[in-house]
Amino acid sequence: MHNEAITNIQRKTGINWATSITMVVFHVAAVAALFMFTWQAFLVCLLLWWVAGSLGVGMGYHRLLTHRGFKTPKVVEYFLTFCGLLALEAGPIAWVTTHRLHHRHTDAPGDPHTPREGSWWAHMGWILKGTAQRYDEATCRRYAPDLMKDPVHRFFDKYYFIPLIILGVALLVFGGWSMLFWGVFFRVTFNYHTTWLVNSATHLWGTRRFETNDDSRNSWWVALLTWGEGWHNNHHAHPTAAKHGLTWYEIDMNWWGIRTLQLLGLAKNIKLIDHSAKAKASETSKAEIKMAA
Repeated sequence: MHNEAITNIQRKTGINWATSITMVVFHVAAVAALFMFTWQAFLVCLLLWWVAGSLGVGMGYHRLLTHRGFKTPKVVEYFLTFCGLLALEAGPIAWVTTHRLHHRHTDAPGDPHTPREGSWWAHMGWILKGTAQRYDEATCRRYAPDLMKDPVHRFFDKYYFIPLIILGVALLVFGGWSMLFWGVFFRVTFNYHTTWLVNSATHLWGTRRFETNDDSRNSWWVALLTWGEGWHNNHHAHPTAAKHGLTWYEIDMNWWGIRTLQLLGLAKNIKLIDHSAKAKASETSKAEIKMAA
């Protein structure tokens, strides 16, 4: 019944007007930013992209809050979550609920953004006409009970858009219009699409190291655009593992960030895949190469 309810949300919400208007504004402003280019604004954009996309979404929202792949002191957890707010991808409770739903019903009825409903749906359609990270309290309590019990995360979830507004005002005051348009509109819009590529592209194209019961793929180019989140088949095979890149050539900057926190004594209980599973995957990969040859 719950599965059917989520499927109905996917199909019957109609256009999410507030979200759709926001998307139009940000995309138009992102294009306008191209006509305001300065190297200073571009460098600030890159820095904020790393803060929001890697520290915030990849390390914070995804590997820490959703999968609890490692533990940190609460102050670090809240800092990483705050960084995630700057991506404007909803608050932590809504984001975690969406992603846990995705893992619970991957590429099946109940998955908020499976490409089996269409590649456009998986990439952006579910934001414009589907759940768009909006759930009732019962659904949030079922899929994110740990965060629902935390008053700080509930506060973040309710006012997730405020930090970006404050950042935008600060960029405008101290850097001018170019800094605002690159540091907010271009960066947020670009990061939207890189995040959505994990939902769409890595369930459509790429290689499979593990035989999972879904369409997840490993994509090197999505990994480069998402600080390591593109090793999606590795992730779906071992969802709680904090390290997604399993070989030297699978660049995973989010893992490097977690490893840095560990070396600083700020991350512990880091979950990794067991060596036997990794060895088995390596044998499978070698067999695939031989078959291809």
